[in-house]
Formats: sequence, C-alpha cells, structure tokens
Amino acid sequence: MAAWDLSVTVEDLGPDAPSVTISVTSDLHIGGVIFKLVEKTHIRHPEELSLLRPVEEKKKKKDKDSAEEIYDLTEVPLSSVSRPSLYNGMPAHFADSVQMEAVYKMLSITQPPPAPEVIAKQYRPASVVDKAHINGRWLDSSRCLMQQGIQENDRLWLRFKYSAFYDIEPKYDVVRLTQLYEQARWAILLEDIDCTEEEMMLFGALQYHISKVSQSEPQMLTSSAAMDDLDLALQSLEVKMDGETSSASDMLDNITAPELNDYLKLFRPKRLTLKGYKQYWFKFQDTSIAYFKSKEESIGEPIQKINLKGCEVAPDVNMAAQKFLIRLLIPAPEGMNEVYLRCENEQQYAQWMAACRLASRGKNLADSSFQSEIQSIRSFLTMQKTTSGSHGNSPATDESINTHSLVSPRYHKKYKAKQLTPRILDAYQNVAQLSLTDAVMRYLQIWQALPDFGLSYVVVRFKGSRKDEVLGIAPNRLIRIDLGVGDVVKTWRYNNMKQWNVNWDIRQMAIEFEGNINIAFSCVTADCKIVHEFIGGYIFMSTRSRDKSDKLNEELFHKLTGGHEAL
Repeated sequence: MAAWDLSVTVEDLGPDAPSVTISVTSDLHIGGVIFKLVEKTHIRHPEELSLLRPVEEKKKKKDKDSAEEIYDLTEVPLSSVSRPSLYNGMPAHFADSVQMEAVYKMLSITQPPPAPEVIAKQYRPASVVDKAHINGRWLDSSRCLMQQGIQENDRLWLRFKYSAFYDIEPKYDVVRLTQLYEQARWAILLEDIDCTEEEMMLFGALQYHISKVSQSEPQMLTSSAAMDDLDLALQSLEVKMDGETSSASDMLDNITAPELNDYLKLFRPKRLTLKGYKQYWFKFQDTSIAYFKSKEESIGEPIQKINLKGCEVAPDVNMAAQKFLIRLLIPAPEGMNEVYLRCENEQQYAQWMAACRLASRGKNLADSSFQSEIQSIRSFLTMQKTTSGSHGNSPATDESINTHSLVSPRYHKKYKAKQLTPRILDAYQNVAQLSLTDAVMRYLQIWQALPDFGLSYVVVRFKGSRKDEVLGIAPNRLIRIDLGVGDVVKTWRYNNMKQWNVNWDIRQMAIEFEGNINIAFSCVTADCKIVHEFIGGYIFMSTRSRDKSDKLNEELFHKLTGGHEAL
C-alpha cells in the first residue's frame, strides 16, 4: 500500500489553527493511526482519543496571498517511553532541531482567544439531536482508512473520545493538558455543554488569565534532573510509609471517625415534584447518610438510610443566588434514584459535599483527604464569588479585553461588551494568582464538574417502542432520555452489566443487567458499532490501575471495542 499524507487537526482549535500531517498507509486501521499520532505528538494514554470526521464547512474563497501553515510530524522520532527525560521543559527527542521544537510549541502552548466572528461562524449544535449527529461521525477504530472512505490529504479531527482522563501528570502531560483545555474551551464557547451564567463568567476569566500568563510563561512546567530525582525519592518514601502504616491507620480511622450531623433539605424529583424541599435531620454514618424527622428523633430508627458508595455526586451551585445543592444519583436495581440535598450556606455545603464525595469512593470521614477535599471545594466557591467594585482596583481594567472572545455567542446577544467586562474582571480577581498549569487544571476541573460532562448522545429506537429516544453514554452509565421533554427516564450502570451483544445482521444492540433487566435498541443517528465502541471503551478504562504497567493492553482494548472484527 502507498503511503499517504493524512492531515489531522489536533483538536478543533479553530479555523486559523495550523494542522499537522503524518504519513500513513491506506490499510492502517484507525487504532494504528491514533497510536502513531500520539507517539509523534507525545500525548499519553492513546486509548482516550479517536478520529472524527469534521462537520462540513461552507466553501469559502481562499486568499491567494495566504498559505495555510501545516506542521509535518513525519520526521518526529518515535518515543516508546511513558515518562521520557525532559530537556528545557520538553521531551528530549523534540529538542533535536528548531523544526521539532516548533512542532512541540505548537502542540503545547494554548491558542489565544478566538475572535468573536470566528466563534460565530463555527457550527453550534442547537439540540441534543444535533449533538447526536456529531457522534455519528466517529471513525471505526478497528477498520482501516480506505474502508471508511478516507482519501489522501483528507482532514480529520483528533479528539478525546472517552471522558475518563487517567493519570494526569503536568510534568509529562503538557501536550495532553493543552489539547484537553482546547477541547474543553471550545465545548464551552460553542455551547456543546450547558453551564450557568455564573460559570460562564468564571470560564471567561480563566481563559483570559491563561491567555495572559501563557504570553510570559509559555511552558506549563519546567524541570531539572535534580528536581526529578527528588520527586522520585519522595514518591518512593511516600509509598513505603503508606505500606508500613496502612493497617494501623485503618484501625485508627474506625476509632476516630468524626461526626457530621445537621439539618438539610431533601428533594426527590420523581416523587415530590409538587411538594418541593422538606427539612430533615441528617446524620453521616461511615459511607451512608441517614435522615430523621428531627434531631430529637435521631436516637431511634431513621426514615431512610442511603448508602453512597458507588453513587454519583454532582454540584449545583449558584453563589449569586446563594443556592447550594448536592445532586446524588444513587444506584438502584432498575437504574438510578435521584436525590437533591440543599445546604443553607457555603460552609455547610463544603463539609457535606466533601463527605458525599468521599463516601461515593468508599471512604469515611476519618480519611486523611477529608479536610483537603473541603478546602478544594471552598477554593472553587471562592472563585465563583464576585467582589463588587473590586475590579476598579485592577490594572486589567485599563487594558482592552475582548470579552466576546471569552464567552459563548448567547452572551454576545444578551450583553454588551462593557457590561461583560466588569463581571469577567470580578471573577478574574479570584484566579489572577494561579500559575499557568494551575489555571489550566482548574479550568478542566470546573468543566468536569458540569452536570452534562462526559455525555455522548445517540438517537435510538428501543425494542417495542414506536418513538425515537436519546441514549446518553457516560463514563460509568447509560441514560435513557425522553426526546420530547428531555427528562431522564432510566439509568443503567456499567458495573451492573452482565453482558452486551450486537446482532450485526439487523444492527441491533442488546444489553443484560443484573436483576433480569434486558434492553435492546437500534441506532438512528449512528452505527451501532459506535455505541458498542463507547461501552467497550469505558469498560476498558475502568480496568486501568496504577498498580499495573503503564503499557497499554492493546489486545484487551481491541477485544472490547472491536466487535466482530476483533474475533
């Protein structure tokens, strides 16, 4: 087979961002293309990425004087080391020449905020069905380029397909973090994921800060051999101490677990939609919460005791409105039960949110990370606060910032630039001291905390149903969504899944869960192979562990995602 030049846009960084090209053979399957790309670009954990056909753009006249900048990765030497030696803050094999260094800088330095007109011209999904159609564009990872109609010099998007980002280390993941940030930023700007107005202002402030700092601090993290040796020594010491003290620590935890009791308000959307929130006395016990009618009745049997281990915990906070909600999705035989807890203030919220997060991971309040979790939540709340009038003391007010480059088009129409500027600068005061790495990490953390993060949609027709519905595919569960009103009908977790099969003749997927629960559906907006890959891919992601080798188990990954091609 002849070698092709495949043009790959590394993330959708915008129409003005340069492309990269690699030389591939037409019979190379997509998984092979991904592995070759990530080895060249040094993005760790290639299993999280895939290739996507871009949305068709309107043909536009090309400026004869302007030539598209393209970076050729063909000559970049391959690196098989997960944590390579660093030179001047970059993997050593990129420091061989000026050209290779330019490639690395292009991949590792964040792009400046796009012009408002550039954002306005981009395709924005207007509904969940539009989002579902985009997911129908993923290439089949087990088939070759030629089988999927990819021709020489075709352009594809390299994107993080699976929202399960494992083992992020800023020192070794500069390119990975930059590309994650770009994907998150464009998801926010193009309204691919919903967020509140308050969160949008914080995203805008962080984007402004990242752009500003990256001009003076282009490398996320520099390193020296001495510091690397010190880090390794400290990690080794930490592992050794953990091993020596774990049993004693476990015994102490059971004795000294602190108590957490207070009045909170409870809301169950399905049962009490018309009654709203009702106040109860809540008590945290190990990894469970129990609630009573009042504090005086807490010595008796609770109304209900809810085990939070394995549940989903999501924030629903609006600082301006003083709304502090904790959303719990609790595993049940037929799916997930949804419960909301309302806290009175941010101090109470930080404690209970931290406790719920630990309990969902199987840890109790005596765990050493409880206080750090509280501090992390308080830090997040502080960022969302706006300090009235504080922006007047900021030197940033004297600069001309294009606020319409920092928020989605919805806010271009809702507010004038002079109205957005003080709000973004207010939020900026809370992030102005962050380093470039910390700012990027904070942006990603807030993105991952959004309620709809990680959901990939496909329109399906369930067996026995006469109407189309939406299947939401998350990192740990499947969600059945009513297409008409957008309500969640049912949720199924992967850890309750016994098996899944695809009837390739009629293109129908069947899944069996514990408790004799069976579902079957055909896909409307995507091939069922795409859904099969998503499920198999996420199950593979759950098998990754720090105790295991960093080397990717390609055979298992292909077996779980390949379908009949893998047999």
